[in-house]
Amino acid sequence: MSVTDGRTAPAHPRAKGPDPVPLRRNRDYLMLWSGAGLTLLGSRATSVAYPLLLIWSTGSAAAGAMAAFAAQLPHLIVQLPAGALVDRWNRRRTMLVCSAGCAVSTASVVLAVAVGQVHLAHLAVAAFVEGSLMVCHRLAERACVRQVVPVSQLTAALAGNEARGRAAGLLGQPLGSAAFAAARWSPFLLGSVTHLLSLLAVLCVRAPFGGRPAAERRRLGPEIAEGLRWLWRRRFLRRITLLISGSNVIFQALALLPAFVLYEDGLSPATVGVIAAISGAGGAVGALCGGWATRRIGLAGLVRGALVVWALLVPALALTRSPLLLGVLLAGMSLVGGAVNVAGGVHQVRTTPDALQGRVNSALQLAGSGANALGALAGGVLLDSLGAARTAALLGAAMGVLALVAAASALTRLLAAEEEQVAQEQQVPHEQQLSQQQHASQQQHASQQQQQPAREQEPAREQEPAREQEPAREQEGERPS
Repeated sequence: MSVTDGRTAPAHPRAKGPDPVPLRRNRDYLMLWSGAGLTLLGSRATSVAYPLLLIWSTGSAAAGAMAAFAAQLPHLIVQLPAGALVDRWNRRRTMLVCSAGCAVSTASVVLAVAVGQVHLAHLAVAAFVEGSLMVCHRLAERACVRQVVPVSQLTAALAGNEARGRAAGLLGQPLGSAAFAAARWSPFLLGSVTHLLSLLAVLCVRAPFGGRPAAERRRLGPEIAEGLRWLWRRRFLRRITLLISGSNVIFQALALLPAFVLYEDGLSPATVGVIAAISGAGGAVGALCGGWATRRIGLAGLVRGALVVWALLVPALALTRSPLLLGVLLAGMSLVGGAVNVAGGVHQVRTTPDALQGRVNSALQLAGSGANALGALAGGVLLDSLGAARTAALLGAAMGVLALVAAASALTRLLAAEEEQVAQEQQVPHEQQLSQQQHASQQQHASQQQQQPAREQEPAREQEPAREQEPAREQEGERPS
C-alpha cells in the first residue's frame, strides 16, 4: 500500500483483540509516557529560566524575548526536516539521542552560570539546541503512540499525553522559577537530570520502532513534500490548523506578560511559577475532559467555542495586576486549549498513515506553532513600548478577529466531508485485500486441481511395470529344470 495515496495504515495488531491491555498495565506505553514526561518537565523548567535569567540580569523584556525567540525558533525552521527524519530513523534511538543532547546543552549553561560567564549568545545557542532536540523528541514520541496502544485506546492515551504535558508545565515552570530564585544555575541542573532520567525510561521500552529500510528512502525534499501534499488534501485539518496557529502566536506574545508585570511590581520571580502552576492545572483538567468534550461538542464546535472564550479572556488580562487573577484567567484559557489539543490530536493520529506520522505532525506543528518565535519577539517589543495593559487589549482584539473568522467558516461541513474521505480511503485497501485473498484462493484451488490428475495417474504407472513382470515370472516357472 502506497502512503502517497493518503490511506490510513492498519491499526496496531492488538486493536483486533476483544480485551486490550489497560493503559495502566501497558508497560511500553507507561515507559514512553514517563520518558516524554520527564524530558518535558526539564524543558519547561529551563524555558522559564532562560528569560528570567536575562530579565533579572538586564531589566529588559526585549532581552528575555531574545532567549524565548531562540527557544521557539526550531518550531519554525526544524519542524519539517525533523518530521521526515523521524519517519526515516529508528524512533526509539532518536528519542535517546535527543534526551542525551538536551542534557549536555543544559549542563553547559549550569557551568557557565556557576563560573559567572553568562553571555546572551551562549544562552541563545543553548536554548536553540534544546528546542531543536525537543522538536525531534516530541515528533518521535507522538508517532510511537499508535505502535504501543490499540486504536480503541487512542483517545485515552492522547488525553493522558496532553495531561502529562500540562502537568509538566504545572510542575516544571514553578520548579524552574523557584530554583532560579534559590540559585540561578539550579533550573538548568534540574533540566539536565530530568533529560537523563528520560533517557533511562525510553531504554526500557521494548517495542522496536524501527525506521524504514534504506531501499525505501528518497531524498529529504520529496519526502517532506509527500507529507505536505497529504495535509493539503485535508481541508478541515488545514483550516483549523491555521486558526490555531494565529491563536498560538497571540499566546506566545502573552507568555512574558506575567513575568514583566511581576518585575515592574518588584515581586519575586518565584511568583511566575505560581501563575504557571495555576494555568497548568487548568490545562490538565481540560486535557482530561477532552474526550468527553469531543463526544458532546465535536471537534468543529470545540475550535469555534475555544476562540470565543479566548477572545473574552485575553483582554481581561489588561484589567488586573494580581498574580492570582492572572493565573485564574490563564487557567481558563489553558482549560479550553487542553480539550482542543486532545480532540485535534486524536483526529490527526487516527487519519494519518503510520509511515507519514512524523511528516504530517511536523507540518501541523510548523503551521500551528512555527510563528511562535515571532510572537515571543513581538510580545517583548509590545511590552517595552506599550506596557502590560495595552498589550493585553491589543492581543485580545486580534483573538476576536480569529473568533469571527472561525464563526464564518463551515467547519462542521468540512469535518463531515473529511471523515467521509477517510472512510473511502480506508475502504479501498480493504477491498483490495479481499480481492487479493480471493485471487490467491483461486490460484491455490487451480493448482490443487492440476495436481490431482497427476496423483491419480501415479498408482496406474506403478501397476503397469508390475503387470509386465508377471508374465515373465510365469514363463520362467514353465521352463524345464
